[in-house]
Amino acid sequence: MKLISNPFALRRWLIIVLFLLAVVAISGGVWRYGYVQALGQLAQRGRVDLALATDRLTGQLQQYQQLAVLTADHPVVRDVLAGAGPERAEQLLLKAADKTAALDLVVVDPNGFVIVSANNLTARNLSDRAHWRRALQGAMGEEHGVINATGQRTYSFAAPVFSADNADKGKVQGALIVVANIDRIEEEWRGARPSIFFTNTGTDTGAGTGGEVFITNRSELLYWRRQADGQLIPNTGVSTSFGARNVGGYELWLTDWSAYVPARGLHLEQDLPAIAMRAEALIDVDPARRLAGLQAAVVAAVFLTFGALTLIATTRRDALAQANAVLEDRVAARTKELSQANDSLRGEVSERIAAEGALKKAQDDLVQAGKLSALGQMSAGISHELNQPLMAIRQYAENGSAFMERGRPERAEENLSRIADMAARMARIIKNLRAFARNESEPVGQIDLLHVVNTAVELTEARLKADEVTLNWDAGATDSPLWVRAGDVRLTQVLVNLINNAADAMLDQSERRVDIEITAQPRPTITVRDIGPGLKEPDKVFEPFYSTKTVGSSEGMGLGLSISYGLVQSFGGRIRGSNGATGAMFTVELEPWGEGNTG
Repeated sequence: MKLISNPFALRRWLIIVLFLLAVVAISGGVWRYGYVQALGQLAQRGRVDLALATDRLTGQLQQYQQLAVLTADHPVVRDVLAGAGPERAEQLLLKAADKTAALDLVVVDPNGFVIVSANNLTARNLSDRAHWRRALQGAMGEEHGVINATGQRTYSFAAPVFSADNADKGKVQGALIVVANIDRIEEEWRGARPSIFFTNTGTDTGAGTGGEVFITNRSELLYWRRQADGQLIPNTGVSTSFGARNVGGYELWLTDWSAYVPARGLHLEQDLPAIAMRAEALIDVDPARRLAGLQAAVVAAVFLTFGALTLIATTRRDALAQANAVLEDRVAARTKELSQANDSLRGEVSERIAAEGALKKAQDDLVQAGKLSALGQMSAGISHELNQPLMAIRQYAENGSAFMERGRPERAEENLSRIADMAARMARIIKNLRAFARNESEPVGQIDLLHVVNTAVELTEARLKADEVTLNWDAGATDSPLWVRAGDVRLTQVLVNLINNAADAMLDQSERRVDIEITAQPRPTITVRDIGPGLKEPDKVFEPFYSTKTVGSSEGMGLGLSISYGLVQSFGGRIRGSNGATGAMFTVELEPWGEGNTG
């Protein structure tokens, strides 16, 4: 009742309640907007990760497809289909299976019966299999399924074998089938982030009903099946916790499937009709929620600070208004008394003067309150910039702190300098990745070749140290920059690839050394040498998918040098690979930066 009887207090409390409701609404809106924006960034990165995973899978399967095509043209395969003994064919298939890590290679006659098998893991009669029928029509057949006897998941390629006789030229004699081991293919990316799984999209694949998880980097999801409502359940039929919701146009799954599968994940999918599968991914959205919560908290803090300052100013203004009203009442009363009592006129005049002085002071206080209100409004102009590259900076900061505790300020200063350099370099790297994803290129311009080499050495320093590789590179051989026409980040990428390849080539030997040299005349040239076994086929090192590493291993697909070749070509330069006196030697020639260069 006391609050209701005081209009100033009632109005103040009403304003406070409305202001708090407005802050809650604005903060909620900021959280929602920030969450959707963060989900958009997660979705963009997730689509890239999903595309990379699908490209890796299809690329690995393509190796076995090419194996089937090449082996189908072998004369020994044609001979065994023409009636020759199976001994030579069995040796050929077994040798190919051992070298490529294929599960089995088989030769099938036109009636669907297996003539020769490398490992005898395939059924003897394949006449009812779709990929064999496809090969019998003269086309490449594909099928994935499970070997009942061993439980191994397979992906098979059936290549037609055409007759070489002039009389039956072009006629299909039979088929050569390569059976790839899915376990072997997926073992190198099992456990990687994000959670990715490939499900069947049809019933004619030989792998069971559509919607079954056939390939995944989370082994606990293997053979789970999709229900009519879209959720996945284990092949045991036991129901699991599942929920789906749409936030800002993005589909979120709520699960409790595994400690390695996000409980709240952004669901993305991509159809792969070439292999009759659908690629799906679940990306943890908790970082996006935390980021949105931080943004909403900052906005709420800013508005609450502004509201507190405004409330203080308003309270003082109301107090001054009440005091002013009292003073005016006193003045009116005194004026009335002066008209009634001329004898007390002098005293009343003095009192009136005093009252006017108090009024002036009250007005001055009102002006000061207005200034405080303006200061409160100025505090609302705060902007926020997120997505700072903090991880590397944090590491160098921790190193600097450790060096300071050890009494080594010079190393701490070095780490502080690296923090500044890392921030600038991270900005360039983010710019370059964004340009690659959008199919754009970093502009070619004037760069210092010595600076690029120093950057590449710094990026590979930790790896070379871990593998006990000695690096011979004198960064202080010359103080003057060597200007060339190239892209800073892309040329650094080329050098890092050459240094890492040199280190890989020497892993099986005790002495390991990489030499880097720069010559300025007649053209700026960088030479990277190692003391490894050298190049078996120097003319083929820049061909896509060419690699000297073990087939089926997780050491890459032989694209690094091919990509480096294209990058150097884009600068107008040349890159060559050859064998030196003690190992492999790669030379990169670049155009010097002169007056005629425009970038």
